[in-house]
Amino acid sequence: MRVDFTKMHGLGNDFVVLDARETPLPAISNATASALADRNTGVGCDQLIVLEPSDDHDFRMRIYNSDGGEVEACGNASRAVAMLHGSPATVETAGGAIRLEPAQGGASVDMGEPRFEWDAIPLAYAMDTANMPVGWGELEAGIAVNVGNPHVIFFVQDADAVDLAELGPQIETDALFPERINVNVASRLSDNHLKLRVWERGAGLTRACGTGACATAVAAISRLHMKSPVTVSLPGGDLEIAWERGESIVMTGPATESFRGSFEWNDFA
Repeated sequence: MRVDFTKMHGLGNDFVVLDARETPLPAISNATASALADRNTGVGCDQLIVLEPSDDHDFRMRIYNSDGGEVEACGNASRAVAMLHGSPATVETAGGAIRLEPAQGGASVDMGEPRFEWDAIPLAYAMDTANMPVGWGELEAGIAVNVGNPHVIFFVQDADAVDLAELGPQIETDALFPERINVNVASRLSDNHLKLRVWERGAGLTRACGTGACATAVAAISRLHMKSPVTVSLPGGDLEIAWERGESIVMTGPATESFRGSFEWNDFA
């Protein structure tokens, strides 16, 4: 079975997109997703994105990290899918419905409202998610936010100085986070500008993370009283995040199609 794919990226966070809305694909195993994501023997990507029909929305988006695990949300992939779809759409994800609005060179995405309850993150036990009484090395007093998938955010003097390659996997797999966690370290540059680095669960250090930018902007507005919209500068480029308390998060930024191709399904099944 020959399967077409589109390779895309959002600020260097890259995806292989499979469109199964009209022609169904065989069931995707974690092993197949991981094999396709392999940069040496597969197509290569941070996330595999599969578009499918939806009973209640325009279509469904499924997201697999490069380790093969399926996750709830991906902000950068949402912008890429909006650009590929080419018109406004409401999309079903495992993290809830999102609204896509394609624009010149990218898209805006309504990511829904953030969640702060300890069992919505989820954490293993109850604690204050706005000022977590735990720490890992130099990273303390984190803020936990669920924006479709779970994030913990640490504000530091210099985000570049944190050894996130060492601390990221320790925090991601800590027993406090039963579904693992995305780890964000951020520095305030001005009242509406942040620098951000992200350790993404199941993918590692990434050039950009859309949900991480959303979660960090929400945390910055909440704790640091920063002003919306917030510009979040990641290694791959900038995203704009708008949020007011009690409202949805709106993320705006670029997306790019890299190339198209095809592969034999049985080579990766």
